[in-house]
Amino acid sequence: MTSPSVVVLDYGFGNVRSAVRALERVGAEVELTADPHAAAEADGLVVPGVGAFASVMTGLRAVRGDQIIDRRLAGGRPVLGICVGMQVMFGAGEEHGVHTEGLGEWPGVVDRLDAPVVPHMGWATVSPAEGSVLFDGVEDEYFYFVHSYAARSFPPLGGGRLTPPSVTWATHGGPFVAAVENGPLAATQFHPEKSGDAGAHLLTNWVRSLKER
Repeated sequence: MTSPSVVVLDYGFGNVRSAVRALERVGAEVELTADPHAAAEADGLVVPGVGAFASVMTGLRAVRGDQIIDRRLAGGRPVLGICVGMQVMFGAGEEHGVHTEGLGEWPGVVDRLDAPVVPHMGWATVSPAEGSVLFDGVEDEYFYFVHSYAARSFPPLGGGRLTPPSVTWATHGGPFVAAVENGPLAATQFHPEKSGDAGAHLLTNWVRSLKER
């Protein structure tokens, strides 16, 4: 069986090299590119992201990443967002008094964590949704977070093209969304590529799911 093909979207933001290496280690054939055709045709698309919500959205739009993601999801093609690559899937971000429209795949606003110490940096456990595919076998493990902003709620979804989401939560000061699995769209607030064996297991689960589609 051939290895699943994965494109890591190269739009100028994100710890892309570590993501590429991590995906290669778990058996994916990985290409780092912003080419729309390659991104559309790959078995899976990874959207990394670090830094500010607004900057990531600007970078995505500059390479038509917003259109690429939308078209893939409309066709049921898997997408995995990481860190700010997850945050931009929400309706909007609020950072430093600046409101930025997100991709709007999920409702809700990403804003600053309400905690005594920000950023949230280090290893933490999560509370996976029942039946999670991503967390199968690593439900009780620690994952590596580094962020000051998060989605601190997840409004109920009505009808739409995606199946009802499975939401995984973590806590820093209060609860926040640590991961979402929503049909072809999945995302993590933490960095699986920096989360050791647990992160590798999670990425293996995602890559394996590409073979099953």
